[in-house]
Amino acid sequence: MAECEALRNIRHRNLVKVLTACSSIDYQGHDFKALVYEFLGNGNLDEWLHPTPRTNEALEEPKKLSLLQRLNIAIDVASALDYLHYRCQTPIVHCDLKPSNVLLDDEMIGHVGDFGLARFLHDATKDCSTNQSSSIGVRGTVGYTPPEYGMGNEVSIYGDVYSYGILLLEMFTGKRPTNSIFQEGLNLHDFVKVALPERIIDIVDPILLWEIQEEETRMNDTRHEDRNGSPKIQECLILILGIGVACSTEFPRERMNISAVVVELQKIQQNILRTSTQRQRQRLQTTGAQG
Repeated sequence: MAECEALRNIRHRNLVKVLTACSSIDYQGHDFKALVYEFLGNGNLDEWLHPTPRTNEALEEPKKLSLLQRLNIAIDVASALDYLHYRCQTPIVHCDLKPSNVLLDDEMIGHVGDFGLARFLHDATKDCSTNQSSSIGVRGTVGYTPPEYGMGNEVSIYGDVYSYGILLLEMFTGKRPTNSIFQEGLNLHDFVKVALPERIIDIVDPILLWEIQEEETRMNDTRHEDRNGSPKIQECLILILGIGVACSTEFPRERMNISAVVVELQKIQQNILRTSTQRQRQRLQTTGAQG
């Protein structure tokens, strides 16, 4: 219960706020602990990445995430992990990071929630990233759980980084790690790794391809009419997916540091925003010249 109280006291803009913690006994006489979270109005990331048809779908705007929205959410999630791993008095490992545990508020800001499997690294220091606690019993979710947990290795921040890498790859390819194409040793990590950088357009989410093509049409610039899309956007996608690959490598200590992930993704974000601003200015100048 002390750990539940500790979770209730953590505060970060990209963590779902824990309203209260309680404990009781269930109908079978077993101890029962619960965390009560705040409600966020835009559902979870999984619903946006993989929308399912509904009976009233024709009346609703289909759920789509733009390149920039996905990147913003990816930064939100990485920032939350950076806080849990390095900014808390006792480092916390989430142990079950996946799209359905990333909730979106009314402004589409990402918040990491569901700390049901979280572990505290009580013996950790600022330079220590693992705990003597075994990962045996940490079930996690198939496809997102790091391979070392399956062998009973220690719970560590590297495990969260692996899960984040898989989540990042899923966000920009639109493919779950459990997709039926991943058979006979092929997984999402390898699927992306072998495609980078030349075949980037073959693996990104088709919704993002549509966005690139639409932007090219608006630009009406014959220099950008090949199927590879805008060089700037393509370069950003290569960098983003490269980070996902670096986070989800097999060996824990070879994975990218989550603090570095935040920095690199923010650089890409600024590049996209800067390019977008420049194009808006060009369109305004063109419109003014025609007028």
